[in-house]
Amino acid sequence: MKSGLREYRKSSIPPSPQSPQREKEHHQGDPEISNKKTILFLVGPTAIGKTECGIRLAQNINTEIISADSMQVYQEMDIGTSKPTPHERSLVRHHLVDFVHPSESYSVGRYQKDADAVIRQLHDAGKVPLVVGGTGLYVRVLTHGLFEGPEADPGLRKRLKDLALNHGPNALYEKLKQVDTESAKRIHPNDERRLIRAIEVHEITGKTISALQGEQKALREEQYRIVMIGLTTSRNRLYAKIENRVDKMMEMGLVNEVEKLLKMGVSEDSVSMQGLGYKEIIAYLKKKTTIEDAVNILKQETRHFAKHQMTWFKAEPRIYWLEISAYPGLDKLHEAVIGLAEKNLEI
Repeated sequence: MKSGLREYRKSSIPPSPQSPQREKEHHQGDPEISNKKTILFLVGPTAIGKTECGIRLAQNINTEIISADSMQVYQEMDIGTSKPTPHERSLVRHHLVDFVHPSESYSVGRYQKDADAVIRQLHDAGKVPLVVGGTGLYVRVLTHGLFEGPEADPGLRKRLKDLALNHGPNALYEKLKQVDTESAKRIHPNDERRLIRAIEVHEITGKTISALQGEQKALREEQYRIVMIGLTTSRNRLYAKIENRVDKMMEMGLVNEVEKLLKMGVSEDSVSMQGLGYKEIIAYLKKKTTIEDAVNILKQETRHFAKHQMTWFKAEPRIYWLEISAYPGLDKLHEAVIGLAEKNLEI
């Protein structure tokens, strides 16, 4: 794997954790599986082509799209977020897009509640919800649930911070390893905030945070059958797509969009304005950089973001990955995605 993004040899349906046919044979007649309601996901890195593919898929299986994009929730932020256009939204109904004022913050907990409400509505209407997006944390709360844990204990946190201050950050890591080896494998030894939270949860509840998160995931899996399809390509191909997207954003008027938001009174410190495309253009408008440098920085940061997205999604073994270059044109790619989804939905 040369690029850090998954690459597969050309085939009609590239390798996946378990082929749809084998999964179907395995689950036939299984009441636990058949009684679960399905949620279908289409994921992948930015600029890979999820929006158009998701619309084709939703039209084919007669459903609606739930966005899993943490920036597309904001109103008046259309160009920099590559939000589905009004025309695209007229083809298929999109939920959780364009409904939060850019001065507001929007939490992952609120996203889960909003998304779950739409999921229930679609299931009640006899439809399979289709979640489309690349915000890994949004996808994760719908597949694993959200573990909020006990409230913070200020006294305990102070003692743990003092431990790190007096004995070095590695002292927290060693303490966590003694009580929760699973979390210690996932948390970087220098990530003081997460180390403290994991130790805190164990001391308050008597259970490890990894065990409690596992319980939350098990509850989610009892309720829903998760089907996940991912789009991927080589690093060079994806980076070319990112370059083209950024250039198109500039042509469409990204600078004017950012200026309008600032004139509306949206603070440059707002969560929304920390998104890719906005903070870089703000730097240009404040004369901290040139427009050429701002665009180059935006392209570079978007490439880093795409790499982070793929690292996140590669940790999810349930995704059936499709290499987009294995198909001669978008129509064939969309047919492959639709075929893969339909085979899984027959289970």
